[in-house]
Amino acid sequence: MRVLVTGGAGFIGSAVCRRLVLDKGWDVLNVDKLTRVANLRSLEAVDGHPHYQFVQADICDRQMLDVILAEFLPDAVFHLAAESHVDRSITNSTDFIRTNIVGTHVLLEALLDYWSRTTVERRERFRFLHVSTDEVYGSLGACGHFVEQTPYDPHSPYAASKAASDHLVMAWHATYGLPALISNCTNNYGPFQFPEKLIPLTILNAIEQKPIAVYGDGCNVRDWLHVDDHVRALVLIFSQGRVGHRYNVGGWEEHTNRQVVETICNILDELRPSARPHHDLIRFVSDRPGHDRRYAIDPSKIREELGWRAQIPFSSGLRQTVRWYLDNPTWWRTVRDQGYAGERIGVLEL
Repeated sequence: MRVLVTGGAGFIGSAVCRRLVLDKGWDVLNVDKLTRVANLRSLEAVDGHPHYQFVQADICDRQMLDVILAEFLPDAVFHLAAESHVDRSITNSTDFIRTNIVGTHVLLEALLDYWSRTTVERRERFRFLHVSTDEVYGSLGACGHFVEQTPYDPHSPYAASKAASDHLVMAWHATYGLPALISNCTNNYGPFQFPEKLIPLTILNAIEQKPIAVYGDGCNVRDWLHVDDHVRALVLIFSQGRVGHRYNVGGWEEHTNRQVVETICNILDELRPSARPHHDLIRFVSDRPGHDRRYAIDPSKIREELGWRAQIPFSSGLRQTVRWYLDNPTWWRTVRDQGYAGERIGVLEL
C-alpha cells in the first residue's frame, strides 16, 4: 500500500506516519509545509526508513501536488494538513481559510485529476480519508452526544473552516465519485503535541512554574481521546469503512477543563514535586469568545461497523503523557525557544 499523508509532521499526522510505516509496513510519503506547529523531530523513529519519504510542500500549490502524485502514485491519501488551534483562528483567521478550505479544494482537484487518469486497478482501490473534528457540530447542552447525523453548527473560525472542508469532500464524492471518507474526532492528547493546546500547555507551564490559565469557570467539557487510539481508528476507517460515509471517533471520556488541569497538577505533584503545590499556579481568566460549552461524541457507528473502541483510559493516558513531557525536554524546549513560550493567545481587544 502506498499512502500519501498530508500534514504528516504535525501531532496526529506524525503518529499516522509512524504507525503506517512501523506497524503496517506501508510506503508513506509525508507532504508537509512545515508551519510553526510541524516538527520533523516527531518523525525520528521513521527518518531514513526505506518505507518513508518526506517532501516539503504546500497543499495550496497545485503544480507541486501534480508532480508529487504523478511520481509517488498513491493508493490512498490521509488528509491531515490543517490549521487547528481555535485561539489562533480568533485573531488570525486568514491562515485557517487558506489551508483548511482553499488547500482542501486544491488537493481535491489534484486528486480528482490523478484518480480519473490512473489505472483501473489503482482507481478501484483508491481511498481519500479526510480527518476532521467534532467542533463542526457546535456546542452541546448538559446531555446528549454528537452523532453522524448531527447538523453542522460551527462557532469559531477554525470550526467553520473545517466544516467547509468537510462539505467540499462530500461534494466531490457525490458529484465526481471520488472515493472519500470523513472522520470527526474528539480532542486528542498524547506525546509530541504542540504546546499551545490545553494538556501540553498546562504540563509545560506547570513544569516551568508559570501561571496556568483556565478559561471562564473551567466547566467547559471535552471528550478526550489518546492519539494512538485515534490513529487505530483512522486505519480502520480507511481500510474497512464505507466510501461516502463519515465516522465519529470518541473515547467516552468527558472531563471539564478544570478537572483536566487539576489532574495534571496532581500528577506533577507526585512525579516532579516543587516547593508549593502546582495547583497554586492555576489562574481563572476571561473566557474565550464563542467558547463551546460541551463536546461529546457517540462512537457507536465505528464500534458496530468496524469493531473499534478506545483502549487507553484517560487516567493512564494522561499520566503517560505527563511523563513523556518530563522525559523529553529537548523536544519541547526547541518549540518554546522558537517563539511560543506558553503565553495566552486568541484574546480580542474590542
